[in-house]
Amino acid sequence: MYTQAMTTTNPAPERLITTTDGCCSVHASPLDAATADRMAAKLKALSDPTRLRILSHVAAQGCESVCACDLIDVLDVSQPTISHHLKRLVEAGLLTREQRRKWAYYTIIQAAFTELRDFLNLT
Repeated sequence: MYTQAMTTTNPAPERLITTTDGCCSVHASPLDAATADRMAAKLKALSDPTRLRILSHVAAQGCESVCACDLIDVLDVSQPTISHHLKRLVEAGLLTREQRRKWAYYTIIQAAFTELRDFLNLT
């Protein structure tokens, strides 16, 4: 049986969000189910390193469309793998797809990234 109080030497965990006013509000109100589902789908699509690499190459072109054929050599990934990841990014609403003869061309959806930025804004 313990007769003395137990003490720990571990420091308190560091806070991830610091506040200056004594409180912090990430959003004005809780998310509704539809918004939570939409944001989760976008964030899930972005959680894959290959998808992030694909997205960065498409985004680097600005408003110009990128052919899926151009991503194969740049990323050193097979065509079926590229197609799979591009499909996921389109399904998540992050890219648009336009078929031009044999190849598909992809473009960033700016509004989707504005929505993500606003969602993640912790200030």
